[in-house]
Amino acid sequence: MKFIRVLLFPIVPFYYVITWLRNKLYDLGIKTSKSYDFPVICVGNLSAGGTGKTPMVESLIRLLKDHYSLATLSRGYGRKTKGFMLASQESSAKTLGDEPFQFYTKFKECIQVSVDEDRQNGIYNLRGLNKQPNLIVLDDAFQHRKVKAKLNILLTTYSNLYYKDIVLPTGNLREPRQGAKRAQIIVVTKCPSDLSKEEKNNIESKLKPKTHQSVFFSSITYANEVIGLNNTIALKDLKDFTLVTGIATAKPLVDFLRNEGLSFNHLEYSDHHDFSKKEIETLSKNDLIITTEKDYVRLITEDNLSSKLYYLPIEIVIDNQNIFNELVKTKIED
Repeated sequence: MKFIRVLLFPIVPFYYVITWLRNKLYDLGIKTSKSYDFPVICVGNLSAGGTGKTPMVESLIRLLKDHYSLATLSRGYGRKTKGFMLASQESSAKTLGDEPFQFYTKFKECIQVSVDEDRQNGIYNLRGLNKQPNLIVLDDAFQHRKVKAKLNILLTTYSNLYYKDIVLPTGNLREPRQGAKRAQIIVVTKCPSDLSKEEKNNIESKLKPKTHQSVFFSSITYANEVIGLNNTIALKDLKDFTLVTGIATAKPLVDFLRNEGLSFNHLEYSDHHDFSKKEIETLSKNDLIITTEKDYVRLITEDNLSSKLYYLPIEIVIDNQNIFNELVKTKIED
C-alpha cells in the first residue's frame, strides 16, 4: 500500500491545486457558506485517518447537553440508507452508520442524533422538527464548507501531526495544511499521558497557531473493565480472548492491552468494515471477543455473537479541561 502511494506521487500536485482552489473560492465568497443564528460546532480533521472525532463529540455532548437542546449530525459513513435520517428505536448501525448509532445508544435520552450527506439539508431538517435543536454538533465536517460553523475544532494525532504530512494520495491530508487556519481550537489527540511540557511547547511552535487559535493536548483513557450485553468483566480477569477491530488505527488499543499483560489474538479489519456472514460465522467460533465500542454496536445484533461480545470503553482526557470547556462555551455564546 505504501509503495502504491509513492507511485501515485505525481498526482499530489493536482490534488493540492484542486483542493486549494476550492477553499480559495469559499474564502473569497465566490462559493458561499451558510451561516446560522444558532450555534453550530464542527469537529473534524485535515487527515483521512482516525483522529479521535467520536470521543471528542461525546465529550462535547457531555459538556453541553444539559444547557442546550442538542443534536448531532453526521454523514453516516457505511450506512445502507441515503439522505436525512433521524435516529429512532428502529435505527441500527446499518441505517445510521456505526458512530452515529453509538451516539444514539449512549445519549438517546438527552439528544437527537441524525445523519445526512448534505449538511445544509441535515440542518434544515433538524430545525424543522417539533423538538427543534438550538445547538448542532457536526461530526467530521471540516471540509464541508457549505456550512459555516460558529466553532471549528480541528483534531490532529500526536503520531501524525498535520504539519508533517502532505495531501492525498501519497500523504493523508484531505486538503492543504493551511486549511487549519479555519479552526478556532486545535487539539492534538492520542498523546502519551506523560507528554512533557517542553514537547507540548515544541509541537505548538511547529503547528504555528494563529492569534485566533488555541491549542490543547488530549490522551485516551481506557476503562478497567469490558462491557457486555448482560455483564462486565474486569480487565485483570480476562484470559485468552480474540480482539476484533474495524477502526482506522488499532495500535493504541493493542499496545494498551499488551501493556496490561493480556494474551489475545488480534483480528484487524479496515475502518467501518462491513462484516460478512462468513466472517460472523468465523468470529462465533471464539469463546470471548473484545472489541471497540464502534464495532460493538455493529456486531451485537448478531445472535451467535451477543453472548460472547464485549467492548472496552474509552474517553479522552484534555489537558486544561476547564479552560477548554470555558473556551467552547464562550465561542458558541459570542
